[in-house]
Amino acid sequence: MVMPENKVICTGMIDRIGLETSNITFKTVSDSYEELLPIPTHKVGLQKVADLLLDPEKGVIKSTSEIGAVGHRVVHGGSYFSDTTIITEEVKEKIKELSELAPLHNPAHLVGINVAEEIFADAKQVAVFDTAFHQTIPVQAYKYAIPNYLLTENKVRVYGFHGTSHKYVSEKAIAYLEHHSKIITIHLGNGCSMTAIKDGKSIDHTMGFSPSNGLIMGTRAGDIDQSVIFYMVKSLGYTADEVNSILLKQSGMLGLTGHSDLRDIESEAAKGNKDCQLALLMNAYRIKKTIGSYTAVLNGLDAIVFTAGIGENSSYMRKLVCTDLDYFGIEIDDEKNQVRSKEIREINTQSSKTKILVVPTDEEYEIANQVYHLLHN
Repeated sequence: MVMPENKVICTGMIDRIGLETSNITFKTVSDSYEELLPIPTHKVGLQKVADLLLDPEKGVIKSTSEIGAVGHRVVHGGSYFSDTTIITEEVKEKIKELSELAPLHNPAHLVGINVAEEIFADAKQVAVFDTAFHQTIPVQAYKYAIPNYLLTENKVRVYGFHGTSHKYVSEKAIAYLEHHSKIITIHLGNGCSMTAIKDGKSIDHTMGFSPSNGLIMGTRAGDIDQSVIFYMVKSLGYTADEVNSILLKQSGMLGLTGHSDLRDIESEAAKGNKDCQLALLMNAYRIKKTIGSYTAVLNGLDAIVFTAGIGENSSYMRKLVCTDLDYFGIEIDDEKNQVRSKEIREINTQSSKTKILVVPTDEEYEIANQVYHLLHN
């Protein structure tokens, strides 16, 4: 929650929604609260957020009417939305239409919007689209080598995702480096993506038409030969819906290890679990390949930026990614890499030609900031 003068008065998170126990954190200027509770759905989670905001002891508001606007992250805006947008019934209908392209996200966004409309009835509801930051990707990068009419008539193209995070951390990195630079931002969480950023603009991105390809993710397979899909349908007898479910909900780190949370996977790998050890190597390998290709696209590299839950907190994953990249001037400092901080920091050696930065993302702040500017401009 952000005041008009851009002062953050409270923050919070509900982690592991849908698992046996969810971790709830809520912080104000003077207090902090943490609890483990079962939060089965996003609807239950949002109601819990409202309860905390209104709590006589922990909360920061006396009535929901004090909330002027609620910002919603929406993953897929398709070709309809390129800017932050006030939500109307028409906007909700378009978000629903795009659910087929982002089935893990857009339906949940709609639930959040509808519940927020009930709880914060006096507030404007505003959508901030993940795809907006990637509108600058040039045609040679966003167009697929398929018949032209599929782009012109059906809008099949690369859209790019996690844009709010990539925008936020790239701007922080550019300010830190003190010039517009050639940067690769690496967003690693349950969903993972990378962006090549030149002069502050996205010019390529690992995700495409939907947020399902590119890097290996928590439950998503990432890049896969399309022939595998046809083989599963034609030869193995799976339906299209079953294949979709396998690739989006049963693959990635979950399919490789039985776990979707990297914290669990790293713990098992440390105990000698071969599947977990291999999954981590596979994950790092794909990230390294993308660093190489994006360095070529950028014609150089000033910095790589790790962010999001895994990128910010997993020193082991950062080490795996940065090892044996000295050809690109990437040399990680093991001691710096172990330090945890909420501030932007370098984890490269003094001799490293390329900066290795850890930049904590703050998508919530970025969303609040965009909502404020939309409503006041």
